[in-house]
Amino acid sequence: MTEILKKEDIDIVISSPYKRAIQTVEGVAKRIGKEVLIEDGFRERKLSEKPVEDFYQAVTKVWEDYNFSRKGGESNISAQERGVNVTKQLLERYEGKNIVIGTHGNIMVFIMNYFDEKFGFEFWKELKMPDIYKLTFDRSKLIEVNRIWVNL
Repeated sequence: MTEILKKEDIDIVISSPYKRAIQTVEGVAKRIGKEVLIEDGFRERKLSEKPVEDFYQAVTKVWEDYNFSRKGGESNISAQERGVNVTKQLLERYEGKNIVIGTHGNIMVFIMNYFDEKFGFEFWKELKMPDIYKLTFDRSKLIEVNRIWVNL
């Protein structure tokens, strides 16, 4: 990731509090001499209080009904609201800066979906791990989305 993002002129590195997200972006932070800033709003959505038997079926259900949540889980609408709120705050706080965010597939797509509805369940199903998307904003308006190819 560090090598791929070297040419992106990164100013700030932010991550979900989850270890795998931090590890994905910590090389970028080291390269630019900054700390990874932890932002809880970018944590992955919790599907259920307990592990689900069929992950794909569980995810399909919540995409079919944005308000649905299992016991102890988070609905799409709730997770989207959390992710979008923190995204808008960061866009305002770091206006004009290039930010790398280490996050997770569901929450990333919920955020993208808020700004452009074409990013939905079908888009989520096509994600690779890892995957990098560059979102370009003018203030809080999404202007462009480009996939940065990761060939691992």
